[in-house]
Amino acid sequence: MPAVVTPAAKLFEAAEIMKYEEVGCIPVVSDTVSRRLVGVITDRDISVRCTARRHSVGCEVGEHMTPLPLQTVTPDAEVSQIVAKMEAAHVRRVPVVDASGSIIGIVSEADLAAKLPEQFALPMHRHFLTAFRPPIARVQLKACLVQS
Repeated sequence: MPAVVTPAAKLFEAAEIMKYEEVGCIPVVSDTVSRRLVGVITDRDISVRCTARRHSVGCEVGEHMTPLPLQTVTPDAEVSQIVAKMEAAHVRRVPVVDASGSIIGIVSEADLAAKLPEQFALPMHRHFLTAFRPPIARVQLKACLVQS
Protein backbone atom coordinates (compact mmCIF):
# COMPACT_ATOMS: atom_id res chain seq x y z
CA MET A 1 0.00 0.00 0.00
CA PRO A 2 1.42 3.39 -0.90
CA ALA A 3 1.88 6.15 1.65
CA VAL A 4 -0.92 8.71 1.42
CA VAL A 5 -1.82 12.21 2.59
CA THR A 6 -5.11 14.05 2.97
CA PRO A 7 -5.87 17.45 1.41
CA ALA A 8 -5.45 19.06 4.86
CA ALA A 9 -1.86 17.80 5.25
CA LYS A 10 0.89 20.39 4.99
CA LEU A 11 3.01 20.32 1.84
CA PHE A 12 6.16 19.75 3.86
CA GLU A 13 4.60 16.51 5.16
CA ALA A 14 4.05 15.28 1.61
CA ALA A 15 7.60 16.30 0.66
CA GLU A 16 8.97 14.51 3.70
CA ILE A 17 7.16 11.30 2.72
CA MET A 18 8.51 11.62 -0.82
CA LYS A 19 12.01 11.99 0.55
CA TYR A 20 11.88 8.98 2.84
CA GLU A 21 9.92 6.74 0.47
CA GLU A 22 12.07 7.84 -2.48
CA VAL A 23 9.05 8.62 -4.65
CA GLY A 24 7.92 11.66 -6.60
CA CYS A 25 4.17 11.27 -6.15
CA ILE A 26 1.87 10.74 -3.18
CA PRO A 27 -1.82 9.82 -3.52
CA VAL A 28 -4.19 12.25 -1.82
CA VAL A 29 -7.12 10.54 -0.13
CA SER A 30 -10.34 11.78 1.44
CA ASP A 31 -9.37 10.11 4.72
CA THR A 32 -6.83 7.54 5.85
CA VAL A 33 -9.47 4.93 6.71
CA SER A 34 -11.31 4.65 3.37
CA ARG A 35 -8.23 5.75 1.37
CA ARG A 36 -10.59 6.97 -1.35
CA LEU A 37 -8.49 8.75 -3.98
CA VAL A 38 -9.22 12.47 -4.45
CA GLY A 39 -6.02 13.48 -6.24
CA VAL A 40 -2.24 13.27 -6.26
CA ILE A 41 0.55 15.59 -5.19
CA THR A 42 3.87 15.39 -7.01
CA ASP A 43 7.27 16.87 -6.38
CA ARG A 44 6.66 18.97 -9.48
CA ASP A 45 3.32 20.24 -8.10
CA ILE A 46 5.16 21.43 -5.00
CA SER A 47 7.93 23.08 -7.01
CA VAL A 48 5.81 24.75 -9.66
CA ARG A 49 2.53 25.48 -7.91
CA CYS A 50 3.89 26.45 -4.50
CA THR A 51 7.61 27.17 -4.26
CA ALA A 52 7.96 28.94 -7.62
CA ARG A 53 5.02 31.16 -6.70
CA ARG A 54 6.63 31.97 -3.33
CA HIS A 55 3.71 30.69 -1.29
CA SER A 56 3.97 30.37 2.46
CA VAL A 57 5.48 27.38 4.22
CA GLY A 58 2.10 26.45 5.67
CA CYS A 59 0.37 25.59 2.39
CA GLU A 60 -1.87 22.55 2.44
CA VAL A 61 -1.74 19.70 -0.06
CA GLY A 62 -5.31 20.44 -1.20
CA GLU A 63 -4.23 23.87 -2.46
CA HIS A 64 -1.63 22.49 -4.88
CA MET A 65 -2.57 18.88 -5.67
CA THR A 66 -3.85 17.61 -8.99
CA PRO A 67 -7.48 16.71 -8.21
CA LEU A 68 -9.80 14.18 -9.77
CA PRO A 69 -10.55 13.34 -12.51
CA LEU A 70 -7.28 11.47 -12.94
CA GLN A 71 -6.33 8.60 -15.19
CA THR A 72 -6.50 5.51 -12.96
CA VAL A 73 -6.34 1.76 -13.52
CA THR A 74 -7.60 -1.30 -11.71
CA PRO A 75 -5.32 -4.13 -10.56
CA ASP A 76 -6.24 -6.25 -13.58
CA ALA A 77 -5.27 -3.61 -16.17
CA GLU A 78 -3.17 -4.70 -19.12
CA VAL A 79 0.17 -3.00 -19.76
CA SER A 80 -1.18 -1.55 -23.01
CA GLN A 81 -4.06 0.08 -21.10
CA ILE A 82 -1.67 1.56 -18.55
CA VAL A 83 0.62 2.96 -21.23
CA ALA A 84 -2.35 4.39 -23.14
CA LYS A 85 -3.59 6.17 -20.02
CA MET A 86 -0.11 7.55 -19.29
CA GLU A 87 0.12 8.86 -22.83
CA ALA A 88 -3.37 10.36 -22.78
CA ALA A 89 -2.67 12.28 -19.58
CA HIS A 90 1.04 12.99 -20.29
CA VAL A 91 2.02 11.45 -16.95
CA ARG A 92 4.60 8.91 -15.85
CA ARG A 93 2.55 7.46 -12.99
CA VAL A 94 -0.99 6.12 -12.77
CA PRO A 95 -2.81 5.35 -9.51
CA VAL A 96 -4.21 1.86 -9.09
CA VAL A 97 -7.63 1.84 -7.41
CA ASP A 98 -10.08 -0.85 -6.37
CA ALA A 99 -13.77 -0.96 -7.29
CA SER A 100 -14.65 1.58 -4.58
CA GLY A 101 -12.02 4.09 -5.74
CA SER A 102 -9.62 3.40 -2.86
CA ILE A 103 -5.92 3.64 -3.65
CA ILE A 104 -4.05 0.35 -3.59
CA GLY A 105 -0.93 1.27 -5.54
CA ILE A 106 0.76 3.33 -8.22
CA VAL A 107 2.25 2.09 -11.48
CA SER A 108 5.12 4.17 -12.84
CA GLU A 109 6.94 4.19 -16.14
CA ALA A 110 9.97 2.87 -14.25
CA ASP A 111 7.89 -0.02 -12.86
CA LEU A 112 6.82 -0.99 -16.36
CA ALA A 113 10.36 -0.73 -17.72
CA ALA A 114 11.71 -2.87 -14.88
CA LYS A 115 9.10 -5.62 -15.35
CA LEU A 116 8.85 -5.79 -19.12
CA PRO A 117 11.22 -7.85 -21.22
CA GLU A 118 14.11 -5.74 -22.53
CA GLN A 119 12.86 -5.77 -26.13
CA PHE A 120 9.71 -3.92 -24.97
CA ALA A 121 11.10 -1.81 -22.12
CA LEU A 122 13.67 0.22 -24.05
CA PRO A 123 11.34 1.22 -26.93
CA MET A 124 8.67 2.15 -24.37
CA HIS A 125 11.14 4.31 -22.44
CA ARG A 126 12.27 6.05 -25.65
CA HIS A 127 8.64 6.60 -26.60
CA PHE A 128 7.90 8.24 -23.24
CA LEU A 129 10.94 10.49 -23.56
CA THR A 130 9.76 11.88 -26.87
CA ALA A 131 6.03 11.84 -26.09
CA PHE A 132 6.37 13.98 -22.96
CA ARG A 133 9.00 16.42 -24.17
CA PRO A 134 7.41 19.68 -25.28
CA PRO A 135 8.50 20.80 -28.75
CA ILE A 136 9.97 24.05 -27.38
CA ALA A 137 12.44 22.05 -25.27
CA ARG A 138 13.78 20.31 -28.36
CA VAL A 139 14.23 23.66 -30.13
CA GLN A 140 16.05 25.18 -27.14
CA LEU A 141 18.28 22.13 -26.76
CA LYS A 142 19.10 22.19 -30.46
CA ALA A 143 19.97 25.89 -30.23
CA CYS A 144 22.27 25.24 -27.28
CA LEU A 145 24.07 22.48 -29.17
CA VAL A 146 24.55 24.73 -32.21
CA GLN A 147 26.02 27.53 -30.05
CA SER A 148 28.48 25.22 -28.28
